[in-house]
Amino acid sequence: MATQLTQTSSPQQFSTDIRGYDYDLVIVGGGIIGLTLASALKDSGLNVLLVEAKVASAAVAKGQAYAIHMLSALIYKGIGVWDEILPQIAKYRQVRLSDANYPNVVTFETSDIGTPELGYVAEHQALLQPLQEFVQNCSNVTYLCPAEVVNTKYQQDIVTIDIKIADQIQTVRSKLLVAADGVRSPIRQAAGIKTSGWKYWQSCIVAFVKPEKSHNDTAYERFWTSGPFAILPLPGNRCRIVWTAPHEEAKALCALDDQQFLAELSRRYGNQMGKLELLGDRFIFPVQLMQSDRYVLPRLALIGDAAHNCHPVGGQGLNLGIRDAAALAQVIQAAHKAGKDIGNVKILKRYERWRQWENLTILGFTDLLDRIFSNNFLPLVVVRRIGLWVMQRVPILKVFTLKLMIGLKGRTPELAKYL
Repeated sequence: MATQLTQTSSPQQFSTDIRGYDYDLVIVGGGIIGLTLASALKDSGLNVLLVEAKVASAAVAKGQAYAIHMLSALIYKGIGVWDEILPQIAKYRQVRLSDANYPNVVTFETSDIGTPELGYVAEHQALLQPLQEFVQNCSNVTYLCPAEVVNTKYQQDIVTIDIKIADQIQTVRSKLLVAADGVRSPIRQAAGIKTSGWKYWQSCIVAFVKPEKSHNDTAYERFWTSGPFAILPLPGNRCRIVWTAPHEEAKALCALDDQQFLAELSRRYGNQMGKLELLGDRFIFPVQLMQSDRYVLPRLALIGDAAHNCHPVGGQGLNLGIRDAAALAQVIQAAHKAGKDIGNVKILKRYERWRQWENLTILGFTDLLDRIFSNNFLPLVVVRRIGLWVMQRVPILKVFTLKLMIGLKGRTPELAKYL
């Protein structure tokens, strides 16, 4: 049984291992991506330590929602946790892509790729709780929460990690350290890994709404000159709004009272679902693109937002991290079975070569979409609308775009191939 510490627990006592290390790998960050990697290593024979700084209940309470692409669903099926996730999330069977009020809409449907659905939408806790429960039943995973990594030291054969637990410092030694600790990753920064990218001129407003009429399992991505506007269906006939706008406009929208905000929202949302009811608070966050110059160093690998961050258009961010976790799990399990050192940089480079360029492709794709549609330069408006018209009428282009959007282009991890 995995170990989970609470704030009132006594410090975990780590035993000395005659092999010279205590764990095969230590994952820093017990969010969705860190938990996904730990879960993917359930039957690997590797001894895993997962360290999360936040109390588990606080992490679950985080009010976010994500598009879950087909490849991510297949990965979770391969891990064995999908049956616990699926009842808590919504499916979408249609995606409608449009340019403001331009009447030609590109409609992606299940018949385009022959699947029962095109994807899913999950609230944060609907993913995090099943993964936390799954990991706690992995006999090879020790789950420390709350606990904080305060220092790391990389050596030729091991990495030494100082962990603060209940105001005491415990030191562990591992063959590999994996950073899944977010876009501001202290682990990445301490290792001196540089990043490239930029902050956009836009911020993103997110909110939950309940429409008067059924959302009909349909997701919308409507491009306005101020930025993309997405509507994602959720259980209980609720929807998640992801509204991108220039910083000052976004701040002004968030400063409106509920009725004024709903009036502005309805203008962009349209009347296809009737009257809207705002559920809970609105949140705003800046948008950025970031790619780490490298994903690995000797004894270190970056996954998820610690490695990259992209524009929210198309709901790509979390899905890229899920693929990172599946890819890294595959690479290190193969090395372990072959009797090789999983922390060796030559082994880790296999993961980097796999994921860095695939992620860069998606980062570039989302950036291009935002820049092409978030302006009113007339020649570009004409070109993009012709492009939408062509896409709707040329099946091969439409199917290629859809598969790229939902993760069915590129290398597929072995976890997703078992079906």
